[in-house]
Amino acid sequence: MADRDIIIGIDAGTSVIKAVAFTLSGTQLGTSAVLNSYDTAPDGAATQDMARTWADCARALRGLQDKVDDLSARVAALAVTGQGDGTWLVGADNRPVTDAWLWLDARAARTTTDLAAKPQNAARFAATGTALNTCQMGAQMAHMDQHCPDLLDRAEAALHCKDWLYLNLTGERATDPSEASFTFGDFRTRQYDDDVIAALGLTHRRALLPQIIDGTRITHPLSAKAAGETGLPEGTPVSLGYVDMVMTALGAGVHTGDAGTACSTIGSTGVHMRAVTSDDVHLTDGAQSGYVICLPAPNMVTQVQTNMAATLNIDWALRMAADLMSETGHPHDYADLVGRIDGWMGRSTPGALLYQPYVSEAGERGPMVNPNARAGFIGLAAHHRFADLMRGVVEGLGMAARDCYAAMNAGSGGDMPSELRITGGAARSPALRAVLAACVEAPVRVSTREEAGAAGCAMMAAVAIGAYPDMDACIAEWVTPLLGEAEQPDPLLTETYAGLYPAYAAARDALTPVWDQLAEHRRASHERQLETNERSLDAGPVTASTKGS
Repeated sequence: MADRDIIIGIDAGTSVIKAVAFTLSGTQLGTSAVLNSYDTAPDGAATQDMARTWADCARALRGLQDKVDDLSARVAALAVTGQGDGTWLVGADNRPVTDAWLWLDARAARTTTDLAAKPQNAARFAATGTALNTCQMGAQMAHMDQHCPDLLDRAEAALHCKDWLYLNLTGERATDPSEASFTFGDFRTRQYDDDVIAALGLTHRRALLPQIIDGTRITHPLSAKAAGETGLPEGTPVSLGYVDMVMTALGAGVHTGDAGTACSTIGSTGVHMRAVTSDDVHLTDGAQSGYVICLPAPNMVTQVQTNMAATLNIDWALRMAADLMSETGHPHDYADLVGRIDGWMGRSTPGALLYQPYVSEAGERGPMVNPNARAGFIGLAAHHRFADLMRGVVEGLGMAARDCYAAMNAGSGGDMPSELRITGGAARSPALRAVLAACVEAPVRVSTREEAGAAGCAMMAAVAIGAYPDMDACIAEWVTPLLGEAEQPDPLLTETYAGLYPAYAAARDALTPVWDQLAEHRRASHERQLETNERSLDAGPVTASTKGS
Protein backbone atom coordinates (compact mmCIF):
# COMPACT_ATOMS: atom_id res chain seq x y z
CA MET A 1 0.00 0.00 0.00
CA ALA A 2 2.98 2.34 0.44
CA ASP A 3 3.22 2.60 -3.34
CA ARG A 4 -0.43 3.54 -3.73
CA ASP A 5 -0.16 7.31 -4.05
CA ILE A 6 -3.05 8.22 -6.39
CA ILE A 7 -6.72 9.04 -5.79
CA ILE A 8 -9.12 9.05 -8.75
CA GLY A 9 -12.05 11.45 -8.73
CA ILE A 10 -14.96 10.75 -11.10
CA ASP A 11 -17.21 13.67 -12.04
CA ALA A 12 -20.20 12.59 -14.15
CA GLY A 13 -21.64 15.87 -15.38
CA THR A 14 -24.44 16.62 -17.80
CA SER A 15 -22.16 17.15 -20.79
CA VAL A 16 -19.07 15.07 -19.99
CA ILE A 17 -17.87 12.30 -17.67
CA LYS A 18 -14.36 12.84 -16.35
CA ALA A 19 -11.93 10.63 -14.47
CA VAL A 20 -9.13 12.64 -12.88
CA ALA A 21 -6.00 11.38 -11.11
CA PHE A 22 -4.56 13.28 -8.14
CA THR A 23 -1.61 12.65 -5.84
CA LEU A 24 -2.44 12.23 -2.16
CA SER A 25 -1.42 15.87 -1.67
CA GLY A 26 -3.76 17.14 -4.39
CA THR A 27 -1.57 17.58 -7.47
CA GLN A 28 -3.50 16.79 -10.64
CA LEU A 29 -1.76 14.17 -12.77
CA GLY A 30 -4.09 13.48 -15.67
CA THR A 31 -7.64 13.55 -16.98
CA SER A 32 -9.69 11.26 -19.17
CA ALA A 33 -13.03 12.49 -20.50
CA VAL A 34 -15.93 10.93 -22.39
CA LEU A 35 -18.67 13.11 -23.87
CA ASN A 36 -22.08 12.55 -22.36
CA SER A 37 -25.40 12.65 -24.20
CA TYR A 38 -29.08 12.73 -23.36
CA ASP A 39 -32.39 12.76 -25.22
CA THR A 40 -35.20 15.32 -25.17
CA ALA A 41 -38.80 15.21 -26.32
CA PRO A 42 -41.55 17.78 -27.01
CA ASP A 43 -43.37 16.92 -23.77
CA GLY A 44 -40.41 18.25 -21.74
CA ALA A 45 -38.69 14.92 -21.22
CA ALA A 46 -34.89 14.91 -20.77
CA THR A 47 -33.59 11.37 -20.31
CA GLN A 48 -30.29 9.52 -20.24
CA ASP A 49 -29.45 5.90 -20.98
CA MET A 50 -28.24 4.50 -17.65
CA ALA A 51 -26.34 1.53 -19.07
CA ARG A 52 -24.50 3.81 -21.47
CA THR A 53 -23.64 6.18 -18.63
CA TRP A 54 -21.93 3.41 -16.69
CA ALA A 55 -20.17 2.18 -19.85
CA ASP A 56 -18.91 5.71 -20.49
CA CYS A 57 -17.69 6.00 -16.91
CA ALA A 58 -15.78 2.72 -17.23
CA ARG A 59 -14.35 3.93 -20.55
CA ALA A 60 -13.13 7.16 -18.91
CA LEU A 61 -11.41 5.13 -16.17
CA ARG A 62 -9.74 2.88 -18.72
CA GLY A 63 -8.65 5.92 -20.70
CA LEU A 64 -7.03 7.42 -17.61
CA GLN A 65 -4.56 4.55 -17.57
CA ASP A 66 -3.14 5.86 -20.84
CA LYS A 67 -2.54 9.24 -19.20
CA VAL A 68 -0.91 8.18 -15.91
CA ASP A 69 1.97 5.73 -15.60
CA ASP A 70 1.31 2.57 -13.57
CA LEU A 71 -2.13 3.86 -12.55
CA SER A 72 -3.56 0.47 -11.66
CA ALA A 73 -0.65 -0.34 -9.36
CA ARG A 74 -0.66 3.11 -7.74
CA VAL A 75 -4.36 3.83 -7.12
CA ALA A 76 -5.21 4.10 -3.43
CA ALA A 77 -8.90 5.01 -3.73
CA LEU A 78 -11.67 6.17 -6.05
CA ALA A 79 -14.43 8.68 -5.42
CA VAL A 80 -17.47 9.60 -7.50
CA THR A 81 -19.75 12.60 -7.82
CA GLY A 82 -22.24 13.54 -10.52
CA GLN A 83 -25.02 15.75 -11.79
CA GLY A 84 -27.64 16.41 -9.13
CA ASP A 85 -31.39 15.90 -8.84
CA GLY A 86 -33.12 13.68 -11.38
CA THR A 87 -34.37 10.13 -10.86
CA TRP A 88 -32.39 6.98 -11.72
CA LEU A 89 -34.62 3.96 -11.01
CA VAL A 90 -33.10 0.53 -10.42
CA GLY A 91 -35.04 -2.73 -10.39
CA ALA A 92 -34.33 -6.44 -10.14
CA ASP A 93 -30.68 -7.47 -10.45
CA ASN A 94 -29.72 -3.78 -10.29
CA ARG A 95 -30.93 -3.22 -13.84
CA PRO A 96 -32.39 0.14 -14.93
CA VAL A 97 -36.18 0.31 -14.91
CA THR A 98 -36.17 3.01 -17.59
CA ASP A 99 -33.90 5.76 -18.84
CA ALA A 100 -32.97 8.23 -16.09
CA TRP A 101 -35.07 11.37 -15.74
CA LEU A 102 -32.53 14.20 -15.63
CA TRP A 103 -32.57 17.48 -13.74
CA LEU A 104 -33.48 19.09 -17.09
CA ASP A 105 -36.71 17.10 -17.32
CA ALA A 106 -39.78 19.37 -17.21
CA ARG A 107 -42.60 16.80 -17.10
CA ALA A 108 -43.23 17.24 -13.38
CA ALA A 109 -43.94 20.98 -13.67
CA ARG A 110 -47.67 20.85 -12.89
CA THR A 111 -47.19 18.24 -10.16
CA THR A 112 -44.54 20.48 -8.58
CA THR A 113 -46.89 23.47 -8.61
CA ASP A 114 -49.66 21.41 -6.99
CA LEU A 115 -47.37 20.04 -4.26
CA ALA A 116 -45.93 23.47 -3.49
CA ALA A 117 -49.45 24.85 -2.94
CA LYS A 118 -50.32 22.29 -0.26
CA PRO A 119 -50.17 23.33 3.42
CA GLN A 120 -47.69 20.52 4.22
CA ASN A 121 -45.10 22.17 1.98
CA ALA A 122 -44.16 24.77 4.61
CA ALA A 123 -42.95 22.08 7.00
CA ARG A 124 -41.19 20.28 4.15
CA PHE A 125 -39.31 23.49 3.28
CA ALA A 126 -38.41 24.13 6.93
CA ALA A 127 -36.82 20.67 7.18
CA THR A 128 -35.03 20.50 3.85
CA GLY A 129 -34.29 24.20 3.39
CA THR A 130 -34.99 23.52 -0.26
CA ALA A 131 -37.79 24.76 -2.48
CA LEU A 132 -39.61 22.29 -4.65
CA ASN A 133 -38.78 22.40 -8.33
CA THR A 134 -39.19 20.17 -11.36
CA CYS A 135 -35.55 19.05 -11.19
CA GLN A 136 -35.86 17.10 -7.99
CA MET A 137 -36.35 13.41 -7.44
CA GLY A 138 -39.17 14.07 -4.96
CA ALA A 139 -41.24 16.01 -7.50
CA GLN A 140 -40.43 13.57 -10.30
CA MET A 141 -41.34 10.53 -8.21
CA ALA A 142 -44.59 12.19 -7.14
CA HIS A 143 -45.36 12.80 -10.82
CA MET A 144 -44.51 9.20 -11.70
CA ASP A 145 -46.69 7.95 -8.86
CA GLN A 146 -49.66 9.84 -10.31
CA HIS A 147 -49.11 9.35 -14.05
CA CYS A 148 -46.89 6.30 -14.62
CA PRO A 149 -46.90 4.30 -11.35
CA ASP A 150 -45.71 1.15 -13.10
CA LEU A 151 -42.20 2.66 -13.18
CA LEU A 152 -42.11 2.87 -9.40
CA ASP A 153 -43.85 -0.49 -9.05
CA ARG A 154 -41.00 -2.14 -10.96
CA ALA A 155 -38.29 -0.22 -9.09
CA GLU A 156 -36.38 -1.43 -6.05
CA ALA A 157 -34.31 1.72 -5.46
CA ALA A 158 -34.45 5.37 -6.49
CA LEU A 159 -30.93 6.68 -7.06
CA HIS A 160 -29.14 9.74 -8.36
CA CYS A 161 -26.46 9.75 -11.07
CA LYS A 162 -23.47 9.33 -8.74
CA ASP A 163 -25.38 6.69 -6.74
CA TRP A 164 -25.95 4.68 -9.95
CA LEU A 165 -22.24 4.78 -10.73
CA TYR A 166 -21.39 3.84 -7.14
CA LEU A 167 -23.73 0.85 -7.45
CA ASN A 168 -21.89 -0.27 -10.57
CA LEU A 169 -18.52 0.27 -8.92
CA THR A 170 -19.28 -1.50 -5.64
CA GLY A 171 -22.60 -3.35 -5.85
CA GLU A 172 -23.98 -1.16 -3.02
CA ARG A 173 -27.26 0.75 -3.26
CA ALA A 174 -26.64 3.99 -1.37
CA THR A 175 -26.93 7.75 -1.48
CA ASP A 176 -25.13 10.56 0.34
CA PRO A 177 -26.28 13.00 3.06
CA SER A 178 -26.46 16.00 0.71
CA GLU A 179 -28.99 14.74 -1.86
CA ALA A 180 -30.86 12.67 0.72
CA SER A 181 -31.49 15.62 3.05
CA PHE A 182 -32.36 18.34 0.53
CA THR A 183 -34.81 16.00 -1.21
CA PHE A 184 -36.32 13.76 1.46
CA GLY A 185 -34.81 14.76 4.80
CA ASP A 186 -33.57 17.37 7.25
CA PHE A 187 -30.27 19.18 6.67
CA ARG A 188 -29.73 19.40 10.45
CA THR A 189 -29.85 15.64 11.06
CA ARG A 190 -28.67 14.55 7.57
CA GLN A 191 -31.28 11.79 7.67
CA TYR A 192 -34.62 11.07 5.99
CA ASP A 193 -37.66 12.81 7.49
CA ASP A 194 -41.01 11.02 7.43
CA ASP A 195 -42.97 14.29 7.36
CA VAL A 196 -41.04 15.46 4.28
CA ILE A 197 -41.73 12.18 2.51
CA ALA A 198 -45.41 12.43 3.44
CA ALA A 199 -45.61 16.02 2.15
CA LEU A 200 -44.53 14.67 -1.24
CA GLY A 201 -47.22 11.98 -1.11
CA LEU A 202 -44.59 9.25 -1.19
CA THR A 203 -44.93 7.48 2.16
CA HIS A 204 -45.97 4.29 0.38
CA ARG A 205 -42.78 4.53 -1.73
CA ARG A 206 -40.46 4.92 1.29
CA ALA A 207 -38.79 1.55 0.65
CA LEU A 208 -37.30 2.88 -2.59
CA LEU A 209 -34.99 5.27 -0.70
CA PRO A 210 -31.52 3.74 -0.22
CA GLN A 211 -29.21 3.82 2.78
CA ILE A 212 -27.36 7.09 3.48
CA ILE A 213 -23.57 6.86 3.79
CA ASP A 214 -20.91 9.53 4.31
CA GLY A 215 -17.99 8.98 1.97
CA THR A 216 -15.50 10.65 4.33
CA ARG A 217 -16.04 7.79 6.80
CA ILE A 218 -17.40 4.83 4.84
CA THR A 219 -16.03 3.22 1.69
CA HIS A 220 -16.88 0.01 -0.16
CA PRO A 221 -14.46 -2.10 -2.20
CA LEU A 222 -14.37 -2.06 -5.99
CA SER A 223 -16.20 -5.18 -7.11
CA ALA A 224 -14.66 -7.91 -9.24
CA LYS A 225 -17.07 -7.08 -12.07
CA ALA A 226 -16.20 -3.37 -11.99
CA ALA A 227 -12.49 -4.18 -11.77
CA GLY A 228 -12.79 -6.19 -14.96
CA GLU A 229 -14.58 -3.36 -16.76
CA THR A 230 -12.33 -0.53 -15.56
CA GLY A 231 -8.93 -2.23 -15.38
CA LEU A 232 -8.46 -1.11 -11.76
CA PRO A 233 -7.67 -3.47 -8.86
CA GLU A 234 -10.52 -5.33 -7.20
CA GLY A 235 -10.96 -4.23 -3.60
CA THR A 236 -9.82 -0.62 -4.13
CA PRO A 237 -11.73 1.60 -1.64
CA VAL A 238 -14.50 3.62 -3.30
CA SER A 239 -15.95 6.75 -1.68
CA LEU A 240 -19.42 8.08 -2.53
CA GLY A 241 -19.10 11.82 -2.92
CA TYR A 242 -21.74 14.47 -2.28
CA VAL A 243 -23.69 16.07 -5.13
CA ASP A 244 -21.53 17.73 -7.79
CA MET A 245 -22.59 21.28 -6.86
CA VAL A 246 -20.94 21.14 -3.45
CA MET A 247 -18.03 18.99 -4.61
CA THR A 248 -17.16 21.64 -7.19
CA ALA A 249 -17.58 24.42 -4.64
CA LEU A 250 -15.47 22.54 -2.10
CA GLY A 251 -12.66 22.15 -4.62
CA ALA A 252 -12.97 25.81 -5.66
CA GLY A 253 -12.85 27.32 -2.16
CA VAL A 254 -16.37 27.75 -0.77
CA HIS A 255 -15.21 26.62 2.69
CA THR A 256 -11.76 27.87 3.69
CA GLY A 257 -12.67 29.52 6.99
CA ASP A 258 -12.73 33.06 5.53
CA ALA A 259 -15.79 35.02 6.69
CA GLY A 260 -18.12 36.45 4.06
CA THR A 261 -16.77 34.53 1.09
CA ALA A 262 -19.01 32.83 -1.45
CA CYS A 263 -18.57 30.61 -4.49
CA SER A 264 -20.27 30.63 -7.89
CA THR A 265 -20.00 27.90 -10.50
CA ILE A 266 -20.79 29.24 -13.96
CA GLY A 267 -21.37 26.09 -15.97
CA SER A 268 -24.40 24.70 -17.79
CA THR A 269 -26.29 25.83 -14.72
CA GLY A 270 -25.35 28.68 -12.37
CA VAL A 271 -24.73 27.69 -8.76
CA HIS A 272 -24.25 30.39 -6.13
CA MET A 273 -23.48 29.39 -2.55
CA ARG A 274 -22.05 30.35 0.79
CA ALA A 275 -20.82 28.02 3.54
CA VAL A 276 -22.43 28.44 6.95
CA THR A 277 -23.17 26.34 10.01
CA SER A 278 -26.57 24.70 10.17
CA ASP A 279 -27.57 27.20 12.85
CA ASP A 280 -26.79 30.19 10.61
CA VAL A 281 -29.09 29.23 7.73
CA HIS A 282 -31.67 31.93 6.91
CA LEU A 283 -34.94 30.59 5.47
CA THR A 284 -37.16 33.40 4.24
CA ASP A 285 -40.83 32.90 5.11
CA GLY A 286 -43.21 33.08 2.18
CA ALA A 287 -40.42 33.20 -0.42
CA GLN A 288 -39.41 29.59 -0.78
CA SER A 289 -36.50 29.14 -3.16
CA GLY A 290 -33.00 27.73 -3.18
CA TYR A 291 -31.33 24.74 -1.56
CA VAL A 292 -29.55 23.95 1.67
CA ILE A 293 -26.92 21.30 0.89
CA CYS A 294 -24.67 19.63 3.44
CA LEU A 295 -20.89 19.83 3.17
CA PRO A 296 -18.65 16.88 4.12
CA ALA A 297 -17.63 18.69 7.31
CA PRO A 298 -19.35 18.56 10.72
CA ASN A 299 -22.35 20.93 11.01
CA MET A 300 -21.37 22.78 7.83
CA VAL A 301 -23.83 23.34 4.99
CA THR A 302 -24.03 25.48 1.90
CA GLN A 303 -26.94 27.83 1.42
CA VAL A 304 -27.56 27.77 -2.30
CA GLN A 305 -29.45 29.60 -5.00
CA THR A 306 -29.09 28.12 -8.43
CA ASN A 307 -30.11 29.31 -11.89
CA MET A 308 -31.50 26.57 -14.07
CA ALA A 309 -29.37 27.82 -16.97
CA ALA A 310 -26.11 29.78 -17.06
CA THR A 311 -23.79 29.03 -19.98
CA LEU A 312 -26.75 27.29 -21.66
CA ASN A 313 -27.79 30.88 -22.51
CA ILE A 314 -24.42 31.56 -24.13
CA ASP A 315 -24.64 28.23 -25.97
CA TRP A 316 -28.05 29.23 -27.35
CA ALA A 317 -26.80 32.60 -28.63
CA LEU A 318 -23.66 31.17 -30.23
CA ARG A 319 -25.50 28.27 -31.85
CA MET A 320 -28.01 30.70 -33.32
CA ALA A 321 -25.11 32.59 -34.88
CA ALA A 322 -23.41 29.39 -36.06
CA ASP A 323 -26.64 28.07 -37.61
CA LEU A 324 -27.24 31.33 -39.45
CA MET A 325 -23.70 31.42 -40.86
CA SER A 326 -23.91 27.77 -41.88
CA GLU A 327 -27.13 28.39 -43.79
CA THR A 328 -25.37 31.11 -45.80
CA GLY A 329 -22.56 28.75 -46.74
CA HIS A 330 -20.05 29.89 -44.12
CA PRO A 331 -19.94 27.17 -41.46
CA HIS A 332 -18.29 28.28 -38.23
CA ASP A 333 -16.78 26.20 -35.49
CA TYR A 334 -18.57 26.65 -32.16
CA ALA A 335 -15.27 26.72 -30.23
CA ASP A 336 -14.07 29.59 -32.43
CA LEU A 337 -17.18 31.58 -31.55
CA VAL A 338 -16.58 31.03 -27.83
CA GLY A 339 -13.17 32.63 -28.25
CA ARG A 340 -14.76 35.74 -29.72
CA ILE A 341 -16.96 36.55 -26.71
CA ASP A 342 -14.47 38.86 -24.98
CA GLY A 343 -14.01 40.77 -28.26
CA TRP A 344 -17.76 41.29 -28.63
CA MET A 345 -17.89 42.45 -25.02
CA GLY A 346 -15.22 45.03 -25.76
CA ARG A 347 -17.18 46.42 -28.74
CA SER A 348 -20.47 46.93 -26.90
CA THR A 349 -21.89 49.31 -24.32
CA PRO A 350 -22.41 48.05 -20.76
CA GLY A 351 -25.99 48.01 -19.51
CA ALA A 352 -27.62 48.79 -22.87
CA LEU A 353 -30.00 45.81 -22.71
CA LEU A 354 -31.69 43.59 -20.18
CA TYR A 355 -31.65 39.84 -20.70
CA GLN A 356 -33.57 37.41 -18.50
CA PRO A 357 -31.49 34.18 -18.66
CA TYR A 358 -34.33 31.67 -18.23
CA VAL A 359 -33.62 29.68 -21.39
CA SER A 360 -34.18 26.23 -19.86
CA GLU A 361 -37.30 24.28 -20.90
CA ALA A 362 -37.78 23.58 -17.18
CA GLY A 363 -38.11 27.29 -16.34
CA GLU A 364 -36.28 28.74 -13.34
CA ARG A 365 -35.51 27.59 -9.80
CA GLY A 366 -33.55 30.49 -8.31
CA PRO A 367 -34.17 32.87 -6.77
CA MET A 368 -37.79 32.23 -7.74
CA VAL A 369 -39.27 28.85 -8.66
CA ASN A 370 -41.33 29.10 -11.83
CA PRO A 371 -41.42 26.27 -14.41
CA ASN A 372 -43.04 28.69 -16.87
CA ALA A 373 -40.23 31.31 -16.79
CA ARG A 374 -38.60 31.94 -20.16
CA ALA A 375 -35.68 33.99 -21.47
CA GLY A 376 -35.96 37.24 -23.36
CA PHE A 377 -34.38 40.59 -24.21
CA ILE A 378 -35.82 43.88 -22.99
CA GLY A 379 -34.87 47.22 -24.52
CA LEU A 380 -33.97 46.17 -28.07
CA ALA A 381 -33.60 48.99 -30.59
CA ALA A 382 -32.77 49.09 -34.29
CA HIS A 383 -29.15 50.07 -33.69
CA HIS A 384 -28.34 46.99 -31.59
CA ARG A 385 -26.14 44.34 -33.20
CA PHE A 386 -25.00 40.84 -32.25
CA ALA A 387 -22.22 42.15 -29.98
CA ASP A 388 -24.87 44.01 -27.95
CA LEU A 389 -26.98 40.87 -27.68
CA MET A 390 -23.99 38.82 -26.58
CA ARG A 391 -23.11 41.39 -23.90
CA GLY A 392 -26.74 41.36 -22.76
CA VAL A 393 -26.62 37.58 -22.32
CA VAL A 394 -23.39 37.72 -20.30
CA GLU A 395 -24.70 40.59 -18.18
CA GLY A 396 -27.88 38.57 -17.62
CA LEU A 397 -25.75 35.91 -15.94
CA GLY A 398 -24.21 38.57 -13.71
CA MET A 399 -27.64 39.96 -12.82
CA ALA A 400 -28.85 36.44 -12.05
CA ALA A 401 -25.91 35.93 -9.69
CA ARG A 402 -26.71 39.20 -7.89
CA ASP A 403 -30.37 38.19 -7.74
CA CYS A 404 -29.44 34.88 -6.13
CA TYR A 405 -27.10 36.34 -3.52
CA ALA A 406 -29.64 39.03 -2.62
CA ALA A 407 -32.27 36.35 -1.97
CA MET A 408 -29.86 34.07 -0.14
CA ASN A 409 -28.75 36.80 2.23
CA ALA A 410 -32.21 38.30 2.72
CA GLY A 411 -32.11 37.36 6.40
CA SER A 412 -28.97 39.43 6.85
CA GLY A 413 -30.10 42.49 4.91
CA GLY A 414 -29.36 41.21 1.43
CA ASP A 415 -25.62 41.91 1.73
CA MET A 416 -23.40 40.77 -1.11
CA PRO A 417 -20.39 38.50 -0.42
CA SER A 418 -17.12 40.10 0.67
CA GLU A 419 -15.29 37.93 -1.88
CA LEU A 420 -16.50 35.66 -4.67
CA ARG A 421 -14.63 32.53 -5.73
CA ILE A 422 -15.70 31.42 -9.21
CA THR A 423 -15.27 28.22 -11.16
CA GLY A 424 -16.68 26.58 -14.27
CA GLY A 425 -15.61 26.89 -17.90
CA ALA A 426 -16.89 30.44 -18.23
CA ALA A 427 -14.59 31.60 -15.41
CA ARG A 428 -11.75 31.61 -17.94
CA SER A 429 -13.26 34.71 -19.60
CA PRO A 430 -11.83 37.99 -18.21
CA ALA A 431 -14.91 39.85 -19.47
CA LEU A 432 -17.31 37.52 -17.65
CA ARG A 433 -15.24 37.77 -14.46
CA ALA A 434 -15.41 41.57 -14.69
CA VAL A 435 -19.20 41.44 -15.10
CA LEU A 436 -19.61 39.11 -12.11
CA ALA A 437 -17.35 41.23 -9.90
CA ALA A 438 -19.26 44.40 -10.78
CA CYS A 439 -22.72 42.86 -10.43
CA VAL A 440 -21.94 41.29 -7.04
CA GLU A 441 -19.81 44.29 -5.99
CA ALA A 442 -17.03 42.05 -4.69
CA PRO A 443 -13.56 41.00 -5.77
CA VAL A 444 -13.40 37.65 -7.57
CA ARG A 445 -10.79 34.93 -7.29
CA VAL A 446 -10.38 31.92 -9.56
CA SER A 447 -8.82 28.71 -8.39
CA THR A 448 -6.07 27.28 -10.59
CA ARG A 449 -7.61 23.90 -9.84
CA GLU A 450 -8.66 22.62 -13.26
CA GLU A 451 -11.14 19.94 -12.16
CA ALA A 452 -12.77 21.21 -8.99
CA GLY A 453 -15.66 18.70 -8.91
CA ALA A 454 -13.42 15.66 -9.24
CA ALA A 455 -11.06 17.20 -6.68
CA GLY A 456 -13.89 17.73 -4.20
CA CYS A 457 -14.90 14.07 -4.16
CA ALA A 458 -11.25 12.94 -4.24
CA MET A 459 -10.72 15.01 -1.08
CA MET A 460 -13.46 12.97 0.59
CA ALA A 461 -11.64 9.77 -0.33
CA ALA A 462 -8.37 11.24 0.96
CA VAL A 463 -9.99 11.77 4.37
CA ALA A 464 -11.71 8.36 4.27
CA ILE A 465 -8.44 6.45 3.78
CA GLY A 466 -6.64 8.47 6.46
CA ALA A 467 -4.40 10.62 4.26
CA TYR A 468 -5.75 13.60 6.26
CA PRO A 469 -7.27 13.65 9.76
CA ASP A 470 -10.25 15.77 8.67
CA MET A 471 -11.60 17.86 5.80
CA ASP A 472 -10.21 21.16 7.09
CA ALA A 473 -6.68 19.74 6.98
CA CYS A 474 -7.27 18.51 3.44
CA ILE A 475 -8.64 21.91 2.33
CA ALA A 476 -5.55 23.64 3.69
CA GLU A 477 -3.36 21.68 1.25
CA TRP A 478 -5.67 20.92 -1.69
CA VAL A 479 -7.60 24.22 -1.99
CA THR A 480 -6.27 27.34 -0.27
CA PRO A 481 -2.83 27.48 -1.96
CA LEU A 482 -4.47 27.32 -5.42
CA LEU A 483 -6.66 30.42 -5.08
CA GLY A 484 -5.58 33.13 -7.50
CA GLU A 485 -5.14 36.84 -6.90
CA ALA A 486 -8.28 38.86 -6.16
CA GLU A 487 -9.62 40.85 -9.14
CA GLN A 488 -11.28 44.05 -7.93
CA PRO A 489 -14.61 45.21 -9.45
CA ASP A 490 -14.47 48.13 -11.89
CA PRO A 491 -16.12 51.17 -10.21
CA LEU A 492 -17.88 52.38 -13.39
CA LEU A 493 -19.25 48.92 -14.20
CA THR A 494 -20.34 48.52 -10.59
CA GLU A 495 -22.27 51.81 -10.73
CA THR A 496 -23.86 50.83 -14.07
CA TYR A 497 -25.08 47.45 -12.84
CA ALA A 498 -26.26 48.79 -9.49
CA GLY A 499 -28.54 51.14 -11.45
CA LEU A 500 -29.67 48.38 -13.81
CA TYR A 501 -30.50 45.69 -11.26
CA PRO A 502 -33.80 47.21 -10.00
CA ALA A 503 -35.13 47.13 -13.57
CA TYR A 504 -33.99 43.51 -13.91
CA ALA A 505 -35.83 42.49 -10.73
CA ALA A 506 -38.95 44.48 -11.69
CA ALA A 507 -39.04 42.82 -15.12
CA ARG A 508 -38.73 39.39 -13.54
CA ASP A 509 -41.79 40.05 -11.38
CA ALA A 510 -43.81 41.81 -14.07
CA LEU A 511 -43.34 39.04 -16.64
CA THR A 512 -44.69 36.27 -14.41
CA PRO A 513 -48.30 36.47 -15.71
CA VAL A 514 -47.01 36.66 -19.30
CA TRP A 515 -44.98 33.48 -18.81
CA ASP A 516 -48.04 31.77 -17.34
CA GLN A 517 -50.16 32.76 -20.33
CA LEU A 518 -47.51 31.51 -22.75
CA ALA A 519 -47.32 28.21 -20.87
CA GLU A 520 -51.08 27.78 -21.18
CA HIS A 521 -50.83 28.59 -24.87
CA ARG A 522 -48.12 25.93 -25.33
CA ARG A 523 -50.17 23.37 -23.45
CA ALA A 524 -53.28 24.05 -25.51
CA SER A 525 -51.29 23.93 -28.77
CA HIS A 526 -49.74 20.62 -27.75
CA GLU A 527 -53.16 19.15 -26.99
CA ARG A 528 -54.55 20.36 -30.32
CA GLN A 529 -51.62 18.75 -32.11
CA LEU A 530 -52.24 15.46 -30.31
CA GLU A 531 -55.91 15.58 -31.32
CA THR A 532 -54.94 16.28 -34.92
CA ASN A 533 -52.55 13.34 -34.92
CA GLU A 534 -55.22 11.04 -33.48
CA ARG A 535 -57.75 12.10 -36.13
CA SER A 536 -55.17 11.46 -38.85
CA LEU A 537 -54.57 7.96 -37.51
CA ASP A 538 -58.30 7.26 -37.30
CA ALA A 539 -58.82 8.41 -40.88
CA GLY A 540 -56.23 5.96 -42.15
CA PRO A 541 -53.73 6.44 -44.99
CA VAL A 542 -54.60 8.68 -47.89
CA THR A 543 -54.96 6.67 -51.15
CA ALA A 544 -54.93 7.72 -54.79
CA SER A 545 -58.71 7.30 -55.04
CA THR A 546 -59.43 9.73 -52.18
CA LYS A 547 -56.87 12.44 -52.90
CA GLY A 548 -59.13 14.32 -55.27
CA SER A 549 -62.41 13.82 -53.43
